[in-house]
Amino acid sequence: MDITFLGTGGAWGVPEVNCDCLICREMRRKGEKRERTSILLKNQTTLLIDCGPDARAQLSRHGKGTIDGVLITHEHSDHYIGLDELFAYKRNCPRGSFEPIPVYLTPHTHKVVRRRFEYLEEMEVIRVCPIEPGRWFQAGEFQVLPFDTFHGSFAKGSVGFVIRFRDLSGREVRMAYTSDFSEIPDPPKVLFNPEYLVIQAFWLNEPMENRPSHMSFQRGLDFIELLKPGRETFLVHMGDADMVAGDPANTALKKYEPKSPLRPPSGGEPYPVPLNQAQWQETVHRIISDRNLPYKVTVSHDDLMVRV
Repeated sequence: MDITFLGTGGAWGVPEVNCDCLICREMRRKGEKRERTSILLKNQTTLLIDCGPDARAQLSRHGKGTIDGVLITHEHSDHYIGLDELFAYKRNCPRGSFEPIPVYLTPHTHKVVRRRFEYLEEMEVIRVCPIEPGRWFQAGEFQVLPFDTFHGSFAKGSVGFVIRFRDLSGREVRMAYTSDFSEIPDPPKVLFNPEYLVIQAFWLNEPMENRPSHMSFQRGLDFIELLKPGRETFLVHMGDADMVAGDPANTALKKYEPKSPLRPPSGGEPYPVPLNQAQWQETVHRIISDRNLPYKVTVSHDDLMVRV
């Protein structure tokens, strides 16, 4: 079973258009990018988690064959606006052979998505499958449990997913996918002790005011310790909204002042805000090590493929 991280960035991607902050400048210099966050699970069944504005490029790289189902976490456009790209899977099939692609989403999310993409239902490109937090459903070989996540008042349909599947040895494993969130109101028991955890890290440091209800790595540490993933944790949805010392762009609206920046337990200066992929991984490794936490935490990057 392969997990491919198609994109690992926030709603605007990184580097961001019209931005010359130190993070965007460094990523351009390194030739790095983070497209909007999306994941592909592929074994006998191919399951796509979220389908944002970069879907065409992402699926061109990794989506050959068929898409057997799509999980939509919530009704923000960076998570569903690429659904129209699925039309290509029908257009390029022999006449009469295409089956509509099941799209799993909550009724709240469907209300928003349907305004834009009702024609995809009418033309039988997609088949909407309503889901309910706390109720398992089957998507091919995957068993999926949606659970409520809080991502602000403008994402009332927001859910994460616990996904059960078989690894290469045939053993059943669980992956917890939290999506965009700031709280998990009533975590189900099956969410705890997964083999794999995919968690948002929009900022390194928790901001003074968390207006968009996202998860920082600083607060994410609490969830990692709470959920206790057994094999590996993957960070996704990294942005460029941390303030970087000495950056003139810290005055930009998107930059958030940290509440109490992460520091080593022994004291001293805060950990530096990472500017690129290598710095992100180095900083995360150092934070985990300094706290003697028994978890493997990987900062995912676009096109990272993990075989499990």
